[in-house]
Amino acid sequence: MAKSKTYPVVHFELGCKDIDATSKFYQSVFNWEITPREHSNDVDTGSGEGVQGHITALGHEPHKYVNIYIQTPDMEETVTEVKEHGGKVLIGPIPLPDGSQFAWIEDVAGNTIGLITAKSAG
Repeated sequence: MAKSKTYPVVHFELGCKDIDATSKFYQSVFNWEITPREHSNDVDTGSGEGVQGHITALGHEPHKYVNIYIQTPDMEETVTEVKEHGGKVLIGPIPLPDGSQFAWIEDVAGNTIGLITAKSAG
């Protein structure tokens, strides 16, 4: 059945215990603009692009999860920044058939976040 409406992902929320440390982590590693509000901090990633995704069955734990992927121009540099700012690398970097790479990291609040590079030209 064809749908006449589209439903793009336009927002994400990262839960944490320490909002200041978590905000500093994302500001330091990804240069995101963080604006404090009354009960949360707004995040501007600096991108006008939409958010795309996929559905997957890993075949092992975790079976239920939500993850966002942050595109990075340099996986090794970003992984180094993650570690330097208190995060952990959980998986990867792993090369994909299209020439890109992905990794899963854990931020300072314990959230699992995906990193991905752009597809290779050619």
